Amino acid sequence: MGRTSRKKRSTLANRAIIASAALILGGGGLAAVNVHASAGEGSSGPSHRNWQPVRQVSTIDCPEVVNEIPEVPDRARAEVDRELAAMDTQITDAYREFADRRDRMARDPQLAQNTVLGPLKARRTASIDRIATAIGRGAERPEGLGSLAPCSLRADDEAAEPTTDPTDQPTDDGSGGDGGGDDGEDGEDGGNEGGGDQGQDAGQGGNGPEDSDFVDIRSVQPNVDRPARLRGASRGTFTTECGRNQNGKFNPDNVIAAPGVANGAHHMHDYVGNQATDAFSGDDDLAAGDTTCRNQGDRSTYYWPVLRLQNGAAENDAEADGGGKDQNIGEIRTPSQVTLKFVGNPTGKVTAMPRFLRIITGDAKAFTNGDANANASWSCTGFEDRQLKDKYPICPEDSQVVRSFAFQSCWDGQNTDSANHRTHVAFTQDDGRCPDGFRAIPQLVQRIVYDVPPGPGFAVDSFPEQLHKPVTDHGDFINVFDDKLMRKVVSCVNDGRTCR
Repeated sequence: MGRTSRKKRSTLANRAIIASAALILGGGGLAAVNVHASAGEGSSGPSHRNWQPVRQVSTIDCPEVVNEIPEVPDRARAEVDRELAAMDTQITDAYREFADRRDRMARDPQLAQNTVLGPLKARRTASIDRIATAIGRGAERPEGLGSLAPCSLRADDEAAEPTTDPTDQPTDDGSGGDGGGDDGEDGEDGGNEGGGDQGQDAGQGGNGPEDSDFVDIRSVQPNVDRPARLRGASRGTFTTECGRNQNGKFNPDNVIAAPGVANGAHHMHDYVGNQATDAFSGDDDLAAGDTTCRNQGDRSTYYWPVLRLQNGAAENDAEADGGGKDQNIGEIRTPSQVTLKFVGNPTGKVTAMPRFLRIITGDAKAFTNGDANANASWSCTGFEDRQLKDKYPICPEDSQVVRSFAFQSCWDGQNTDSANHRTHVAFTQDDGRCPDGFRAIPQLVQRIVYDVPPGPGFAVDSFPEQLHKPVTDHGDFINVFDDKLMRKVVSCVNDGRTCR
C-alpha cells in the first residue's frame, strides 16, 4: 500500500489527460503504449512463450484510499474496513469488464470511460462518502477524499503514464458526475472482441506474468549486505516449526486487512500455524484454534499468497472465489520447505511483542501503488546472496526458488493494529535503531522454498489487476504465542542463543 501524495497523483492525472487527449486527437489507438502479450503457445508449454509487442493498455490503476484516510475511531473501524474491501471488489469487477473489451478500448478510449472508468468512479465515490460519514460520526469528517475516486488505465510498462479519458478530471468534492455510462452499445457483440484470444495466451488467464517478469539468477550480481551489529546487539534466534501447509489449508480471505469479508483478498493464501483462521476469526477464536506448530504454545497465524504453476492443470478452486473467478489459475505448489525464524535487533535488546499483534509486510498492490512498501525478496538456493525485488528468478536445474520476507521489527508500544494496518509497526532505520516512539521486538523472517520446473512457468496469486507481478508478494502474521513461550523467544534472542 504505497503512499502516494495527492500532489503526485494530480500530476500523474494531468499528464495522463494530456497524453490521452493527444492520442484521441491523433486518431485513436494507443500507439504510445507498448505492452507485451503472447502470440500463442506451442506444445513446449509456457516456459517457451514467444511474446510479441501489441499496442495495449493492461490494467486499472486506482489511488489507494486507505493510505489517505486519517486515524479511524474504533467504533468506525469495522465499517471502514468493509468499505475498503468493497472498493477492492469494485476494482476486480471493473478489471474483468476491461479485460473482456481491452482491444476495443485500445481503439476507442471513450468506450473505456463509458463502460469501466466512469461506473467505477461512481461506485468508488459512494464508498468514499460512506467512509467519510463513518469517520465523521466519531471524529472530524475527512475532506478531499473524493479526489481519490477516479481511476485510470495503464500499461504494463514502467515508462508509460496511466491513460484516462480527458473528460474525467479528478475533483476534490467526491461527486460522481460523469460516472454513469452504460454498456448498451457494446452489448450487441458480447464485448469480447479480441480480448479473449489475446488473454488466453498471456500468462495466467491473460493477465500475466510475462517473460519480462523473470530473470536468470546467474545473471544477477551478489547484492546482499550483512548489516554490522553493535556491542549490545541481540544476536540470538528462535525458530518455530509449523510445517509447509501439507494439509492444504487455503482461503481467499484476509482477516487483517478485510476482517469479516469473505474473499477479501481476491487471491488464495497458504496458511501454517493457526487452523482457525479465516475472515471471521476474532482473537478468542485464534486463541482456541488448533495449530500445526510443533510447540503448541505457538498458535500464531502465518499466511502468504500461494504460488501456482502455469502448467494448464485445473486446481480445485478453478471455479471458486480467489481462484479461477479472480483469474488465479493453475496448480497450487506446496512449499518444499518453510522456515519461520525470529531474530534480534542489530543495536540492542528486544522486548516481547504483544499477543494478537498483526503485521502485514509487503504490498499486494505494489504494481499500481509503487514499490514504497514492497518487501518480498526472490532468489534461488545456492544463490541467496543475490536477491530480486521486482523479478521472479529462473533457477538452474539443481536449484529451487526461494521467496523470503523480513517483517517489521519495531512496535509503537500501544496498538496491535492500526487503521491502515501499517503505522503501529515500523522497520528499523538505516542505523539499525527503531524510530522515536517505537521499541524493538523479535523480527519474523520467513523463508519459503519451492521445487518448480526451470523457466518462467510460475507466479504468486494476486488481485486480478496486479497482473501477478512479483513485486506484489506479501506476508501476514498474527502473534498468538502464549506468554511463557514469548518470554522464551525474547530470552533466546537477547542472550544470543539458538533455540527451536
